[in-house]
Amino acid sequence: MLQVKEARNKDPILKRQVLITPGGKHMMVTRHGSQYSVRITDGPYVNRHKPAVDVLFRSVARAAGENSVGVLLTGMGSDGAQGLLEMKQAKAYTMAQSEESCVVYGMPKAAKDIGAVMKVASLQRLPDTLIQYIKPKVLS
Repeated sequence: MLQVKEARNKDPILKRQVLITPGGKHMMVTRHGSQYSVRITDGPYVNRHKPAVDVLFRSVARAAGENSVGVLLTGMGSDGAQGLLEMKQAKAYTMAQSEESCVVYGMPKAAKDIGAVMKVASLQRLPDTLIQYIKPKVLS
């Protein structure tokens, strides 16, 4: 079972927990040794958004690099594309929702267009695709 909660500054990132960015704030991932936590900030709008996916993905690229997976889902505009590219460049595994399964194909398309996406899958197939990637890493 997953615990879902709105993130607070300095919350640790834990197994089986989903942290939701508070409205009107940005969330970043930080690393302290082998521990990850979140930093909640009130910075400027990025890509006309706050929270912005690019802020989160860029911080994940820096803090977790190859130990992370980025998934960009349906949405208008290009928020998340550049951050997903930075994650890919940091050796993270990157995925995007397929055009056919998106309500709005803006964000995944923008990421695909700049070469940020390693794997495309429908919304229905994304969970299985993610598990196929993660499972060998967890079991090894």
